[in-house]
Amino acid sequence: MTDIILANARLVLPTEVIHGHLVLRDGLIAEIGQGCALPAGALDCQGDLLMPGLIELHTDNLERHIEPRPGVDWPHAHAIIAHDAELASVGITTVFDALRVGSVVTSNNAGYGEYARALADEILGLRAQGALRISHFLHLRAEICSQTLPEEMAKFGPRDRIGIVSLMDHTPGERQFRDIGKLRDYVCGKKGLSDAQFLDHVADQQALRARVGELHEATAVAEARRYGAVLASHDDTTAPQVAVSAAHGCHFAEFPTTADAAQACRDHDIRVMMGAPNLIRGGSHSGNVAASDLARADLLDILSSDYVPSSLLSGAMMLGDLWGDLARGIATVTQAPAQAVGLHDRGRLAPGARADVIRVAQIGGGAAVRGLWTRTAA
Repeated sequence: MTDIILANARLVLPTEVIHGHLVLRDGLIAEIGQGCALPAGALDCQGDLLMPGLIELHTDNLERHIEPRPGVDWPHAHAIIAHDAELASVGITTVFDALRVGSVVTSNNAGYGEYARALADEILGLRAQGALRISHFLHLRAEICSQTLPEEMAKFGPRDRIGIVSLMDHTPGERQFRDIGKLRDYVCGKKGLSDAQFLDHVADQQALRARVGELHEATAVAEARRYGAVLASHDDTTAPQVAVSAAHGCHFAEFPTTADAAQACRDHDIRVMMGAPNLIRGGSHSGNVAASDLARADLLDILSSDYVPSSLLSGAMMLGDLWGDLARGIATVTQAPAQAVGLHDRGRLAPGARADVIRVAQIGGGAAVRGLWTRTAA
């Protein structure tokens, strides 16, 4: 195959930024050179940044494409392809698509049904057909406070490209929803519940958690091991909760809600992931700890775009400014997430690594993706 040479660029390496060029060959980075020379046949990057393709561990973006309006079920193949294209357009070359497992099927007011297995089949089917531009893995969000978690998780296996299982506990009064008032705003706004219906929902969910919570948590941990997936915690709030996550073997913590929980994660060698929207907006939309505060306290390791794909690159650039170290900021969306999930073939510019590379122009206070090269959707 013909070499692709990208030159006259600022290369964002794991620990520094240098002026130089990259040679891409047979889907891998073949060579890194330093200096301002423009080799014959090279693409002149005009001083733009070249960095590894971004790695997204947790995104709800696919849900927005599948249900663009309340009650509208968009054709799934079209939705998945559009989701894939949107992520590529903002520099994401590897994504872990988050799918909920565990449903509440007996509630007329606030119930939700099973969908993960069928949607996973559609994602994996499109990948097998070569219809997707970037690399897709699955992230199963195991809802502990549900009725059907064991049955739904049993339908998946080691061949399903499940890279992450996260332990989700949305019991009213706990973790993300420890503030019942904010839960009321969220549920009533989304489901249109009356005050009486909301109180019934809270009582039902708390009783369900008391009845099946321990069994479901143990099931999710065991199933993650069966799949060969990395385990993550979600919305840890207290040091004792983090201790439980550590005992389960969690590799990283999604969105700890307090500084105490983030510090406990660091003490247990659990990587801390925060939402880029939280960082960009200057705080959590649900009243939890600000990502910028954790960054200043050296308690932030990984960023996730969560519900705004374009925030991943913007957030990493903001961290580079905050820390005075662009390479460190970019590592939160490249090398650090790759290491957290055991993807040792990507996430850095180095000879032999996957040729997942993006060209980024700094424009004013923002950044724009001007080019993307990716090995394949493997």
